[in-house]
Amino acid sequence: MRIWTIGLTCLCGALLACLSLPAGAAGPLRVVTTELPPFAMEDEPAAPGALLDIVQELLRRTQVEGKVAFVPWRRALLLSTTGQRTAIFPLSRTPEREDQYRWLARLYYERFVFLSARGRAFDVAAPERETRRRIGVLRGSAATGALRELGYANIVEAASIDEELRFLKRGIVDAVFGESAIFHHVLKERIGDSYVVSAPQHSVTTWLGGSLDFTEADAALFAKARKDMVDDGSYARILKKYGLPNAP
Repeated sequence: MRIWTIGLTCLCGALLACLSLPAGAAGPLRVVTTELPPFAMEDEPAAPGALLDIVQELLRRTQVEGKVAFVPWRRALLLSTTGQRTAIFPLSRTPEREDQYRWLARLYYERFVFLSARGRAFDVAAPERETRRRIGVLRGSAATGALRELGYANIVEAASIDEELRFLKRGIVDAVFGESAIFHHVLKERIGDSYVVSAPQHSVTTWLGGSLDFTEADAALFAKARKDMVDDGSYARILKKYGLPNAP
């Protein structure tokens, strides 16, 4: 009888210990993203990107162990919808994706623009007149759906930002469509003033998304950590470090 009592006491103690663990103690997770400067950069340890810094701070505050892996964007989407405890960023929250993910934390307010070579037939000042042109876009990006909504049908998908730029340089596409901060970073760091950017044509909020085995409690934990970052100013400081405007 004494043995059973001791065993039951130990079992109850173990259960109570598990229940008292913070939500972040559920186990390590995998975080996937792709090369998207200035949001996420694989080979820049001192400044790995604004959203990567934000995600790492969220992990620290929630006490969740996570390792970030850089993969092609289409593969990141696959891993986050088929794997366990897998998070992905920056993921645009669209109606098509709504039921495919657990939405953990808002990260940024993306603005989609056109980028084209200066002097190219594509008119970035009046892109609504250019709907028959060939437009490059990152494969798997929500920008593809935005383009179709804007009336563009001749869409050429690229595996990476670098491939988009090669398509543009070689004349395979007349313009590329994507996030404003990414294109302005590319203009500043790599291709200079021989290219021009349109005004924003579409906007969407991007998130840290999680596979569906994340719980509502997990989402609440990350949402609180994000709110705390906004409230104490650390969110704005990270964006300022990379020269990005504070998201509304």
